[in-house]
Amino acid sequence: MVKIADQDAFKFDQTVHTVDTNRKMRVGIIGTGWIAEAHMAAYLKQPDVELVAGCDLIPGKAKKFFEKFGVTNAKTDYANDEEMLADKSLQLDCVSICTYNRQHAPCAIHALNAGVNVLLEKPMCVTTEEAIEIIRAEKKSGKVLSIGFQPRFNKNMQKIKKIVESGELGDIYYVQTGGGRRRGIPTPFGTTFIEDETAGLGALGDIGCYSLDLVLNALGYPKPLTVSGVKAAVFGTDPNYVGYGTHHEYGSKFTVDDWSAAFIRLEGGIIVDFRISWAMNMDTSGDTLILGTKGGLRVPSTECWNGILEKPLVIYHEVAGTQVETVIPLAPNDDLWNLKIRSFLDASKNGTPSPVPSSQIFYNQAILDGIAKSSELGREIELDLPEFDEI
Repeated sequence: MVKIADQDAFKFDQTVHTVDTNRKMRVGIIGTGWIAEAHMAAYLKQPDVELVAGCDLIPGKAKKFFEKFGVTNAKTDYANDEEMLADKSLQLDCVSICTYNRQHAPCAIHALNAGVNVLLEKPMCVTTEEAIEIIRAEKKSGKVLSIGFQPRFNKNMQKIKKIVESGELGDIYYVQTGGGRRRGIPTPFGTTFIEDETAGLGALGDIGCYSLDLVLNALGYPKPLTVSGVKAAVFGTDPNYVGYGTHHEYGSKFTVDDWSAAFIRLEGGIIVDFRISWAMNMDTSGDTLILGTKGGLRVPSTECWNGILEKPLVIYHEVAGTQVETVIPLAPNDDLWNLKIRSFLDASKNGTPSPVPSSQIFYNQAILDGIAKSSELGREIELDLPEFDEI
């Protein structure tokens, strides 16, 4: 028996937020590559933002980037982020960090030490040790640090968390999550995604972090205890690989993972069965399943869990002894980048909690790093993580 849930059964948030335009937020962008374009476009929609500065390690790149978006009065002649952050004339309130993964930690620490609020693109960084250093800088600064997980702001993704919290599923004991693309190694964006010296993590960090956040956030981010993981380059070094409509010309430079899988134990006796791929000989590695003692939730798979669902959520449960499936109607998709930027600005302006706090994403990062380390060791490892308050 299949039924369609009443629209009011799991109401979507319809709150309208107002923006105080009397106080302008002075914003800089660190790293002006592909992902920075989404940040820039979203900032330009905000009525209380002044884009005052940008920097990139490639000379002249930041200037061209800002000019492309019609921002001609920003200062961009900086050799690096430290030089920009040291320029007190900018009076920076916030920065977006849009560098490659291995520069996330140093740039975030530099900005926080300079007393600037930080929106840090995902993944948070590469290693658990880096995450700890970022958090220490955040705590010392007293500034807002938000991690760039825009799927958090999708109403359908939020519904997953509400369903779990409602108790409709009972006690959660097993989660299957992951996904990926049939052919989707991101070589059209250069080599920073696929070289270890810049990325550190491949598909595992790029889209695996989204998949993990989807379920961990719904569960309330329980502490991870152990990880048994593998990661490999199955297609990345294959000279015959073709993806995204272009020949894979960077195979000799591919030094990260394009596939990963893991078995993760969480506090509370919850097991997470995880897999992710940039490329595979399959259309999907499976839907996300959240199994509980009273019901189960199916979340239809997507290529990268970027916040957009194309099919509705389905709850499998019993009503008066009859097995039924309840379909949760899809909410319309919002501009997630606008919500991501807006929530960061509001927290920075008002001194309110971070919309995507490091206290949660610390566990996400520890799992990613744990999978990589487990793979290198060829065995399960324990994650001996400090409590957030002890960092």
